[in-house]
Amino acid sequence: MSNLQKKIFFLALFSILGFIALQIPFNKVMGSNVSFTMFDFFGPMAGGFLGPVLGIASVFAVETVNIWIKQTPLTTSTIIRLFPTLFAVFYFAVITNKKYQGRWILAVPVLCILFFIVHPIGRQVPYYPLMFWWIPVAAYFKRSNLFLRSLGATFTAHAVGSTAFLYALNLPVTVWQSLPPIVVCERLLFATGITVSYLAVKYTLSFLASKKLLPKLEIASS
Repeated sequence: MSNLQKKIFFLALFSILGFIALQIPFNKVMGSNVSFTMFDFFGPMAGGFLGPVLGIASVFAVETVNIWIKQTPLTTSTIIRLFPTLFAVFYFAVITNKKYQGRWILAVPVLCILFFIVHPIGRQVPYYPLMFWWIPVAAYFKRSNLFLRSLGATFTAHAVGSTAFLYALNLPVTVWQSLPPIVVCERLLFATGITVSYLAVKYTLSFLASKKLLPKLEIASS
């Protein structure tokens, strides 16, 4: 199997697995009518195997095909939900990859902090972004640690999603005031899920390759 054929094969494989994960709901996003799913565990770590370009392509394809199949109305919430995971994929893919200047992804949570605080509602709860969105920056300095890498990825997605929801929906101050304990539990669970998913997929693919059931995949983030 040529290198191109392997890329196409694994792109299709991760897209199928991602689509299945997207069908398993996790919980509601507070203040909206959309839900987190198991895809929030699976999606970010795809970049670790496929690299940033194919990882993002796989995740975006899964999300858009899901919208098309379910004929989901293109509401503001639906459109916003397309993008946070893409930033998580990019973070997870480039943060340890020597081919990329991974530190540039750190501009995303920093800019989100600034945009959140200058918003009329956000400036009333400036502690909200400051509690959480420094984590992707701090995780960069311990990026060889898989859990911290996963934590940085999920908080990058959180920063993008929260800022987008703030500007698009003007969620009231009371919502942001109530969120911190939920965010802590939720993002720790997401980071754990991303870590476990990555290890499970890594060792499963390695095992299947050793049995000649799948071609060997060179992990893009190594």
